[in-house]
Amino acid sequence: MEEKRVRKKIPFRHKSPVYVRKTKRPEAKVFMKPEIAPPLKSVLAKIGKPHPTPFVPDEFQTRALAAIRQNDCLVMAPTGSGKTWIAREGILSVMEKGGRAWYASPLKALSNSKWVEFGLHFDPENVGIITGDTKENTEAPIIVGTTEILRNQLYDAMHRGEDLNCDLVILDEAHYLGDADRGVVWEEILIYLPVRVNVLLLSATIGNGEEIAAWLESIRKKPCTVIREEKRPVPLYPMFLHPSGCLHPFLEGKKAAPAVCEFFKRDPSRHRSGRLPDYAGILRVLERFNLLPAIFFLKSRAECDAALSCRAGLPPMKSHGAFADDLDDLLEKFPSLGAHRQIKALRSSGLAAHHGGQLPAWKLLVEEMMNRGRLRAIFATTTVAAGVNFPARTIVLFNSDQFNGRDFAPLSATEFRQMTGRAGRRGQDNIGFMLAVPGRFMELDHVKKMLRAEPEDIFSQLKNDFAMVLNLLLSQTPANVKEIFERSFAAWQQNKSGKRGRSAAERLWEDFCLHLNFLKKERFVDPDGKLTDDGLWAARLRLDHPLLVAECLRKNALPDDEKLLAAAVAVFAYDREDELQLAGGQWAKPLTAALRKVLLAVRPLARRLEVAGFDLPKLHSSAGAAMSCWAQGRDWDDVLHLTGIADGDMASLVLRTADNLRQIASLRGTHPEIAACAMKAREAILREPVL
Repeated sequence: MEEKRVRKKIPFRHKSPVYVRKTKRPEAKVFMKPEIAPPLKSVLAKIGKPHPTPFVPDEFQTRALAAIRQNDCLVMAPTGSGKTWIAREGILSVMEKGGRAWYASPLKALSNSKWVEFGLHFDPENVGIITGDTKENTEAPIIVGTTEILRNQLYDAMHRGEDLNCDLVILDEAHYLGDADRGVVWEEILIYLPVRVNVLLLSATIGNGEEIAAWLESIRKKPCTVIREEKRPVPLYPMFLHPSGCLHPFLEGKKAAPAVCEFFKRDPSRHRSGRLPDYAGILRVLERFNLLPAIFFLKSRAECDAALSCRAGLPPMKSHGAFADDLDDLLEKFPSLGAHRQIKALRSSGLAAHHGGQLPAWKLLVEEMMNRGRLRAIFATTTVAAGVNFPARTIVLFNSDQFNGRDFAPLSATEFRQMTGRAGRRGQDNIGFMLAVPGRFMELDHVKKMLRAEPEDIFSQLKNDFAMVLNLLLSQTPANVKEIFERSFAAWQQNKSGKRGRSAAERLWEDFCLHLNFLKKERFVDPDGKLTDDGLWAARLRLDHPLLVAECLRKNALPDDEKLLAAAVAVFAYDREDELQLAGGQWAKPLTAALRKVLLAVRPLARRLEVAGFDLPKLHSSAGAAMSCWAQGRDWDDVLHLTGIADGDMASLVLRTADNLRQIASLRGTHPEIAACAMKAREAILREPVL
């Protein structure tokens, strides 16, 4: 009998050499070795805290204070140079005479910060605040708030035929006059503000300040002094980080330093790698040479959050009681943040992410920890550079472009100054640093150009919308409105340029007439150009889409249940293009019915608006469903899980919805029942962790 052959089992092997060659071998991890080029030794030796000296105002500060006591004044000075001192002393001069002052900023966060700061300086009983979220001590001699609130107070004063109860208006971050979305508010304030009220404009980034001052003098018939200070309170030194970990000067005179030129000449494609930056390596380099704390400006929210994983490659924070004490102190104020998903990274490594997708309370906590000198670094998006309230010893740039709402465009001189203005802490640093890191989205030639560039000129952004037209008609005839357009910054700039053709005032007037005629057809305005009864209460809806909300009120389409009302109003408050992808199956029938009723009520009006050529917002029912979950008392994390929305975006939706509800609640005289319901709805959604 033939013996059976037994085949020995052997381990599986690749037989094809081609297949083996196609397999990528993992790249060896290259660790940065902290080094400095010889020219930097004398520069880094300057690092340290300046010797404390008695405060003596700079010459530009005393000039500005003398000017604002008499007339208007525009101050352009670098971030941290002491513009707030001018504001405080100007306010004090007004208070000593028994007068009142208004301090307006573009952001609620900045307004809240100034409210606290002024309260410590002038005593809390002397300072009030008015924003869409907060209203405290409104009869105080000093009011802090947003520019929109100040503009609305001017509308109301003109309507009542009264003078604004104020003697000094301070407009911080005055370069917002040129902002495409919000510049119209700033221009309106400057046009409507009574001439007797002196105005102080503050900014770090205005190119054509003299032009703005000349326009103000032409419409207000009083001098406007221009104060321009170029000297930074803390000098800025630009550096370049070689991938090896060696720090080099970025410039040599006005040219790129030899090491920078050599790097790009030798290997021009190397810096285009799509690999993520070695954040841990960069932090080790900065820590080795005493260049922390730092702000890393990154492209997106996701990059900021992902960067926190670098803590695995860092030694833990040196334990000291001051860090823990400060963090615990802040967590007492914001107890809901104790379970924040990034609290571990902050506590263990002194790192934090700061961007629009974060809760307002979290951003405040991070800013305060940075201001107290407790953090190693913050990872922030470039888009928040103008709104942050914390400096650092070093700012780190990975990109020379920024998303402008449509696509990525090279950083402007203004944007670049906003970021580099955070480098160097006054009173804490002798010198501040900008570190350019080569990478996929970094054009070092553009950075070199921006280091020498002056801020861009500001241009008028005045335009009509239905809220503006309704509120102007509260106190103005159409003929008066035409005169207002002729006094606008847009008209003044065109006249100065000598451009021919249809004037800016004519274009504004023609667009105003389009809005006016539509309002007449919808019976908000009578044939004589006066507001009807419906127009009078609709003018109080100072919203992005007042006509849509007004139509719901006309048709009694808004629900009388506070939780459903919050959901219905959120449909109009949601300002993103994308629909929320809600999990969890079908919506409850009452919610579905309420949202359907609202959308059906506004559909005919929306069609008429579209036919007339007006832009229409996208109304997303999913925003209403998300708000319904929150209004019903569900846990914050549950709402985020259900909607897939980021913390900050959900908080923004809640705050915008609350502001819309506040506007509806103001209609107590004409719509008492829905106004009362709106107040209850507001109370239902304004709770931790949003506030």
